[in-house]
Amino acid sequence: MRFRPKKAEVQNIDVSPLIDMVFILLIFFMVTTTFVKDMKLELDRPTAASASKASSKVIRVYIDNEGDVFIDNQPVKVWALQSKLRDLLRVSVDKSVLVVSDSTIAVEKLIDVVDECRMSGAKDVAVATLKEMG
Repeated sequence: MRFRPKKAEVQNIDVSPLIDMVFILLIFFMVTTTFVKDMKLELDRPTAASASKASSKVIRVYIDNEGDVFIDNQPVKVWALQSKLRDLLRVSVDKSVLVVSDSTIAVEKLIDVVDECRMSGAKDVAVATLKEMG
């Protein structure tokens, strides 16, 4: 009885599909990652001694020195602010809104914006000061 040695099996593993999947995952995570960007508005924010650092996951509403309101670099009228925020708060985890305004804004305008934010369903509405924003 004679045993024949088995043919040597090829032990190479093709890693090209693995490399393709790694690059696809890398591209997916790069595209879906959000970066917190503050708007490029020139705001002279008020200062406060009791301010604390704001979370980066809150929705930011900006009021510039002319009284225009912005969300995500898009101008929004005050009467449309509630519906826009309601849509953003549906997907938000924190349900918090940070109002960033200029120190020269009339108090009535700031109160209107804060009221619209509260009526949209935000749990916490805060006004940013110079120390909070950094």
